[in-house]
Amino acid sequence: MPSKNTLKFLFFILFSFFLNQNAKAQKTGLIYLSGKDFEHPIQWDFYCTDGNNSKIWSKINVPSQWELEGFGEYTYGRWYKELNQKEPSKEEGFYKYEFEIPLDYKGKNILIAFGGAMTDTEVKINGKIAGPIHQGGFYEFKYDISALLQFGSKNILEVHVWKHSANKSVNAAERRADWWLFGGIYRPVWLEVSPKTHIENIAVNAKMDGSITVDLNLQHILKNTIIEASVSDKNGTESEVFSFPLKAKKTKESISAKWKNIKPWNPETPHLYGLKLTLKQNGIVLHEFHKKIGFRTLEFKKRDGIYVNGTKIIMKGINRHSFWPEGGRSTSRRISEMDVKLIKDMNMNAVRGHYPPDDHFLEVCDSLGLFVLNELAGWQNSYDTETGTKLVKEMVVRDVNHPSVIIWDNGNEGGWNYEVDKVFAENDPQKRIVIHPWADFDGWDTHHYPTYLTGMHRFNSGENVFFPTEFMHGTYDNGHGAALEDFWNRYKESPLFAGGFMWAMLDEAVKRSDWKGEQKFDSKGSLAADGILGPHREKEGSYFSVKEIWAPIQFQPKQITDTFDGSFLITNDYLFSNLNSCKMEFKVLKSDTDVLYTDKTAQEISSGKIEMPSTEPGETRKIKLEIPQNFFEGDILSITAFDQFDKEIYTWTWPIHKAQYYAVKFLAVQNTKAKAVVTKTNSEITLKANDITVVINAATGEIQKITNKSSVIPLTNGPRFIGMKAKLKDIAISQEDGKAICKVNYSGGLSSIKWIMEPDGRLKMELLALKNASGGDGFDGAFFEDKINAFGITFSYPEKEVKGIKWFGRGPYRVWKNRIKGTTYGFWEKEYNNTITGESFENLIYPEFKGYHANLLGASLKAGNSSFKFFSESDNLFLRLFTPDLPKNSFPGSSPQPDFPEGDISFMYEIPAMRDFKPLEQQGPQSQPTNIRIKKGDDGIKMDLWFDFSF
Repeated sequence: MPSKNTLKFLFFILFSFFLNQNAKAQKTGLIYLSGKDFEHPIQWDFYCTDGNNSKIWSKINVPSQWELEGFGEYTYGRWYKELNQKEPSKEEGFYKYEFEIPLDYKGKNILIAFGGAMTDTEVKINGKIAGPIHQGGFYEFKYDISALLQFGSKNILEVHVWKHSANKSVNAAERRADWWLFGGIYRPVWLEVSPKTHIENIAVNAKMDGSITVDLNLQHILKNTIIEASVSDKNGTESEVFSFPLKAKKTKESISAKWKNIKPWNPETPHLYGLKLTLKQNGIVLHEFHKKIGFRTLEFKKRDGIYVNGTKIIMKGINRHSFWPEGGRSTSRRISEMDVKLIKDMNMNAVRGHYPPDDHFLEVCDSLGLFVLNELAGWQNSYDTETGTKLVKEMVVRDVNHPSVIIWDNGNEGGWNYEVDKVFAENDPQKRIVIHPWADFDGWDTHHYPTYLTGMHRFNSGENVFFPTEFMHGTYDNGHGAALEDFWNRYKESPLFAGGFMWAMLDEAVKRSDWKGEQKFDSKGSLAADGILGPHREKEGSYFSVKEIWAPIQFQPKQITDTFDGSFLITNDYLFSNLNSCKMEFKVLKSDTDVLYTDKTAQEISSGKIEMPSTEPGETRKIKLEIPQNFFEGDILSITAFDQFDKEIYTWTWPIHKAQYYAVKFLAVQNTKAKAVVTKTNSEITLKANDITVVINAATGEIQKITNKSSVIPLTNGPRFIGMKAKLKDIAISQEDGKAICKVNYSGGLSSIKWIMEPDGRLKMELLALKNASGGDGFDGAFFEDKINAFGITFSYPEKEVKGIKWFGRGPYRVWKNRIKGTTYGFWEKEYNNTITGESFENLIYPEFKGYHANLLGASLKAGNSSFKFFSESDNLFLRLFTPDLPKNSFPGSSPQPDFPEGDISFMYEIPAMRDFKPLEQQGPQSQPTNIRIKKGDDGIKMDLWFDFSF
């Protein structure tokens, strides 16, 4: 391992190299004193005053949150409420670091910059204070240290960080909040080295037509100085150079230019340009300033909408914390790139946070294409005017040039100070609007967590542009994709709708450095378990629901029948792109008949491309695939769309046949000359064939025992009835064509269940329900409720036996009544897991095993000697696999899931809906219970199932 002196020598050599290179180019050099991110840190000396590993000098990685490095104490921001703590942790941290600067850099302008430190920060260079203590944990700040440095020798940097601010308003805005409260220097620290005459910063207003205005902050401008401006595209091709004279000693100036053939920026085609500004005196370059920009025109029209490049936009957004389990708020460019790609993969186009994110996150939003709502922190309390004014300026100066940033947020849910609204515009030549998230303010209605019918003169019933900056709250498995389709379709009916932002992207579960037991991750129960993704970006089921519902290509409903001609109607839901920029292909998939008895899966038997017609945003057109000759030999049709960058938009699937076809195809039949036998006693009915025995209780009509030649199949105590009442009337047995038959007749909601044992041991259940409006003879009173949340039959089965399942139907994720989209037809397989959505962070396995699964066609339940298979001849049937465990650490009122019916394995036509932070009755139609109506002459509802208990 290199010695400490060797490392310092290498740093000095590299430091000198960078400075000399910058001197030749006359550019501003960024020299990092810390690592560039928490994944590439540099160690500094560190002392923590309280908590873990305190009161002793040691080393710490910079940047980092000191709690994650094993120092201090963890505090969650609801310490004052649900957590019942008297006060948050208030430890302080002292940092030291040595660095050297060459002698020939005397006379340069040198700033020290901190990307972010929590929360109050005092900086000393060589024992002298660099400037006023900075207060505010989410903002970049700088000090001019040119006069404090010792050139040609060692310099000592000392930083004192107070986790708890001395400013009450800062604590109220940032540290009484529904998020983790960390401490430390969590973003990079660097030096900015510039020539004496230089451009300090700029603020651009670059329009879609190629015109630009640049507000300049200048330092030490000399006589006869000019500034040249040019832009270059991604290939480095430079445009026309414009030149402007500057007045000596002037510190502020504004220049304007216009370039031809500029490609505008939008989130679908995020064209960026390199802006180069050059200060020259008599032909000699004094300073070069470079900035990535995008040309786009923003218009905010009250009672109309938000326009980008002349197009009214709808934001499909999500709220995101800057967070990583091992880093806290200290992240990296890799994480930013991953997060933006995940957001775009869900077919979203916008993101919001509760504070300014890392600069590299905004850079990725610029380059990959996302709209950003950039927020001044203030979770439900605001900064005082003096502090807020300073922090708004720091935020806007850093972020004003990002084309992705289209709106400023002043606080959240009451956390705004009206006095600082004007400060945004004072520093922003683009004059982006300033919103107050959750308020109906100044013509922009951002109400949080609206109900489906929100709006006494608001939303669909109002006159202001509306876009809820928080909705579809995702605690555990709540919200997000559940009920989204209803909300979205309703909102889109209004021309005033401008989009919405889900809460939230991530389960904010931190990996505790101070926990030594089995549990390592802490989301403070239900307080921070709100993500559509796990803490390491594990995908929950709603991820795929959103991906389908918000896909820019929308298919109109279609089922495949024998008259299918290959055509579909699709709608373009992009904002800016024609669908002829996309590609689409289809596949026909087929499985062997023994697919559920083997390890086989579906194979592609045909494929092709689908021509995409010219379809502008909002238009609906017909597409048509050329049907292969072997099309109807297949089982599944799959269509995948790709955008202009070859990113998959979504894959849609359709079954080519009906359930009865698949039951006949995939259920194994054994040739046998034997016959099935049925016998009846006072207590039981027994069906036997080919070593399979099924015993039915004569008093209840329920299966009480199943055996095959080698073991017991513990599927018992069913069918019991879900969502209806029935009374057993009588049981009849018969022998027909080698089959053994037991018919159980009922009064009430159920008419009959016929059990048919085939000679080879296959067992068929034919259920008939809801046929007789009166319930039939022998039943008094109602036999179903007015509102049905669940309907079907259920059995008992010991969960401990189960190893996994392979099934044909929609998958691979479980569903809720109001969250079926996002699943596709296929042959799926998953091992048993006991994942609790949003809590099982030590072993977070998705998809979850337990829950409801849609459109069951066939399945093989793997349970060792207790394994069996089942097939449905009835379409649109749900399979219920056991009951997911409830979270162990949730707070009251979190409502992690609806109640499950009795039993373990159920076959159902109706399943419950999932909440979205609101009672179900305040959600849309898909969330509402079903009403049953029976009329004279109805055929009734059938459920036909096959069981194969052979092993």
